[in-house]
Amino acid sequence: MHLMLRQLDLNLLLVFAALYRQRSVTAAANELAFSPSALSHALARLRVSLDDPLFIRQGNAMLPSAKAELLAPGIINALDALVESLNRRNDFDPLTSHQVFRFAVTDYTATALLPTLIAHLQQQAPNVVIKVVYSRGYDAFEDLMAGKVDFAIGFEDEVTTPRRGINTIECFEDNYVVAVRQGHPFIRDALTYEDYLRVGHVVVNPWNEQRGVIDRILDAQGIQRKVVVELPSLMTAPLIIASTDLAIALPQRAVTSLFGAADLKIFPTPFPTPHYALRVYYNPALANSAGHQWLREQIVQVV
Repeated sequence: MHLMLRQLDLNLLLVFAALYRQRSVTAAANELAFSPSALSHALARLRVSLDDPLFIRQGNAMLPSAKAELLAPGIINALDALVESLNRRNDFDPLTSHQVFRFAVTDYTATALLPTLIAHLQQQAPNVVIKVVYSRGYDAFEDLMAGKVDFAIGFEDEVTTPRRGINTIECFEDNYVVAVRQGHPFIRDALTYEDYLRVGHVVVNPWNEQRGVIDRILDAQGIQRKVVVELPSLMTAPLIIASTDLAIALPQRAVTSLFGAADLKIFPTPFPTPHYALRVYYNPALANSAGHQWLREQIVQVV
């Protein structure tokens, strides 16, 4: 059963994990306190042991091969579980802990949860640190599995569901609405289907997807809306909506929390849409960590 492990220097798995995270020989060497030449030598040994190039140089980056992508979740989860077993402590004290928790978010998912959560943590655990990075996907799967983040605040709908291998905390469900500015020239007391197709739209597309949930619904009806502005984040959307005759479709909480609602007219979508479900995802390899478990309990309390 363990023949292959006996033939492999398990320290080389640390090299694999560092290279997978950093995509750079120099950065991985710094993480492991190796010299770049020592790390390159270790990588050469690992390539022989696993009979694969594993990491291929493209420009200044070392990109994982197909086999490395296949191996990475298992190796990183195993290393995380080993570290957790060796360091397992049941004395996490929120009042004195300085633990750093890393979240992957978008601007909206951060707004939906982090203000309430951080206000709560300031009372319960004043010394813990929340580090926030921008999510590279709706569930930040790669960053979770690579151990780059502890939690990802993401979403689900009837089409988008989390990938296997991560755990989920359910937060809330929301309805999509359409917002336009007060004084809009032709959208006044109600939003008709015809008005929706006539008006120009602002679309927020943080991961450069081909089609979002609204467009998939319209595609099924053989209809396309008129997209005028496509943004990578919500930051400028309120200013654009307030100063133009464009419309935007978002979860209702996004509109009420990020936009000046008094300056808007807000309508239900003129066609059925799935619920927007906010979720917090995490790697099950961290499930038994005392600090991680405590923070999951705090998330459940505030949602």
